Amino acid sequence: MPGANRFRPNRTIRQSRVKSDRLLQNGPQMGYRLRTSAANVPMREKAPNVASPRPEGGAAGLTERADIVVAGDGIIALAAALALRGALGPQGRIVMAVDPPSHGAGSDGRAFAIAASGRHLLGELGIWPALEAEAQPIADIAITDSRLDDVVRPTFLSFAGEPQGEGALAHMVEAQALQNALALKADAARIERLPRRPSAITFAADNVRVSFGAARAVEASLLVAADGGRSFCRETAGIGWIGWGYPQRGLTVTVAHEREHEARAYEHFLPGGPFATLPLKGRRSSIVWAEDEKEAKRLLALGDEHLREEIARRFGHELGELSLEGRVVSYPLSFGVARAFVGQRLALVGDAAHVVHPVAGQGLNLGLRDVAALAEAVAEAALLGLDPGAAHALSTYQRARRFDTTAMGATTDGLVKLFSNDRPALRALRDLGLGIVDRMQPVKRFLVAQARGQAGGQGSGQVSGQAGGPQPRSQLDPTERRRTRPKPLSPMPRSRD
Repeated sequence: MPGANRFRPNRTIRQSRVKSDRLLQNGPQMGYRLRTSAANVPMREKAPNVASPRPEGGAAGLTERADIVVAGDGIIALAAALALRGALGPQGRIVMAVDPPSHGAGSDGRAFAIAASGRHLLGELGIWPALEAEAQPIADIAITDSRLDDVVRPTFLSFAGEPQGEGALAHMVEAQALQNALALKADAARIERLPRRPSAITFAADNVRVSFGAARAVEASLLVAADGGRSFCRETAGIGWIGWGYPQRGLTVTVAHEREHEARAYEHFLPGGPFATLPLKGRRSSIVWAEDEKEAKRLLALGDEHLREEIARRFGHELGELSLEGRVVSYPLSFGVARAFVGQRLALVGDAAHVVHPVAGQGLNLGLRDVAALAEAVAEAALLGLDPGAAHALSTYQRARRFDTTAMGATTDGLVKLFSNDRPALRALRDLGLGIVDRMQPVKRFLVAQARGQAGGQGSGQVSGQAGGPQPRSQLDPTERRRTRPKPLSPMPRSRD
């Protein structure tokens, strides 16, 4: 039931202990059911330092107790806090460690293409109704491959969905609207937000201690790192990072245009990098593109009118004259993935776990799928009488997410290398390949399912969760049945990178 904010572990999560190999081969089966709460299932024995809102004083300052600490204040951090609140129920205490408010910060004009799996999660969290009126469905996508000054840009590959509802390929949502809706929901759910970054983190077998200077600390069963690509939590835990930068910069801006976009998105593969135009409500579009670093620097130095002309050259003339809404935002582009998604009493989500090139528009969607999988694993652990940071929950989460993330990262990296160049032979080869794919309907359906987060034979992106049930306690490892807490994960070795 939408808005109920309860997670039920799906069948894939329940079987992950005995079928992890199959999961890694086929990818995660994402489904959301927020109907089962840990609040209705008594823990066999809850340690005194978990979920107690009473602070303690001492020589080292104030120490508070919580179930979960979420580090970060972005979209993924807020979604994680809300989903985990649903997994724990109203009795659980979740604290967010956020950056202090910046008075100069404002909207940067970004927008996101929310896939079906992400839309279902936002609906179950009660967020989607507040966004739906302003969300622009993407009905179809056209992909071209041409030089910048080519008069004709033939479409080599297209994907068709439906103008509205479940059949849309994705929904465009402006970042500020999504952030605001999540923040309002978090306030309504009484999720506490400490306006400080962690200064130190201590991982132990039975809890994690997050310190905010000498005066304050929070001890919890689980720390969720949603603090971005340069994650302080990940680095403190010693989890290595595999990645590299691209010789490009990403640029994004919102434009208004004379004619209707008719819910169509375009991906122009140009010599400097991909140039995507994504429809927004009204006669507006969000532009996201990659440019060679030198060219990006030149563009950003231009005045508004000259910059508008350069964008129009790339955008084309199908929608008439363009005008810029706001400034162009620029950022470095890179690929990266953590060597592990979990550590002792730690789970990485979003950019803290993986960073991908925006060529496929999947960065936020990957993060939302992380959130759903972690909440399902925590909900299942609670049903089994385990705390949120139990080794059982963390290993279940990691198994569910590693394959999907690695596959998407490899795909986006391959697309960048294939399309960000102007070699004639390679251009001819890739155009031939796009044309062949365009004629292969089963392949196109598979690619659409991947983009929607519905791959693995899960048509709607949801799992009913009615068949079967949580794994019986008798099937758990005997050590975990006897202990009030499960055996913790081994500390992650520090990478030599």
